Amino acid sequence: MALPPQLRAIQHHLRTAQEHEKRDPVVAYYCRLYSMQTGMKLDSKTPECRKFLIKLMDQLESMKKELSDNDSISQEVVGNAHIENYALKMFLYADNEDRAGRFHKNMIKSFYTSSLLLDVLSVFGELSEENIQHRKYARWKATYIHNCLKNGETPQAGPIAMGEDEEFGAEGFSGAGTSHGASFRGDPPSQSFQGPSGPPATNYNNIHIPPGAHAPANTPAELPPPTAEAAKPVPMPRSVPTVDPTLLNAQQQGGVHLSPEDFTKAQKYCKYAGSALQYEDVGTAIQNLQKALKLLTTGKE
Repeated sequence: MALPPQLRAIQHHLRTAQEHEKRDPVVAYYCRLYSMQTGMKLDSKTPECRKFLIKLMDQLESMKKELSDNDSISQEVVGNAHIENYALKMFLYADNEDRAGRFHKNMIKSFYTSSLLLDVLSVFGELSEENIQHRKYARWKATYIHNCLKNGETPQAGPIAMGEDEEFGAEGFSGAGTSHGASFRGDPPSQSFQGPSGPPATNYNNIHIPPGAHAPANTPAELPPPTAEAAKPVPMPRSVPTVDPTLLNAQQQGGVHLSPEDFTKAQKYCKYAGSALQYEDVGTAIQNLQKALKLLTTGKE
């Protein structure tokens, strides 16, 4: 069923869901859930939109039954950790490529897809200020690099600044008003986009990314591999952090009273660790487990 024009704003979230249908059904499920919730706000009254959203709801119900034994679907905190970890891994992969000056379609799409998945995190509640910054920067970087390459220009590698009032998204790629992003399948944007100009206004060198610097196991789909030697993604070497010996026989200290928020944080660290292990990222798993142990034994992070 074709997407009604009134719901064009969710077209790339739905495309991301389709791309992850088999590679990561959890990502596909939450992309569709976000699309359904957003679509309801955009237009749930016109017949074509209502029909489309009802079909999407049926699809979500079917997926929920199929994935009923998956903790990422049955427990929100696990699902939150899964989507956030995946989004930031994708962001980090693109950021590493950008800093190394390796500009290609995979890294552009990784930047943009990470911004879409950070949109999806809103199904679990309000985004943190940190993730809002990641989303804005990733979307802007994708737009900037895409248009530099389109115009035959060499993008500036690494973190660069943008004006506080600049927000680059859909229009930067396709000029389609409320649509988001571009397909990156070779179809040219319908209008050109000018990259940032003027003096830097915001410093993005201090953006904090969780540890783990290799590309995610599920790299972007439906893109031809870069032909130029310099454009080949090169995963960063993994390093396993040193285990804090004081945590090997950890026991809760006397007088430590944990709040419900502390338990939630500890659970989230454990889920981050589990999610990292899905990507065989031992370093990130160890660091998050150590954070959970420290919080549970001392009441401090």
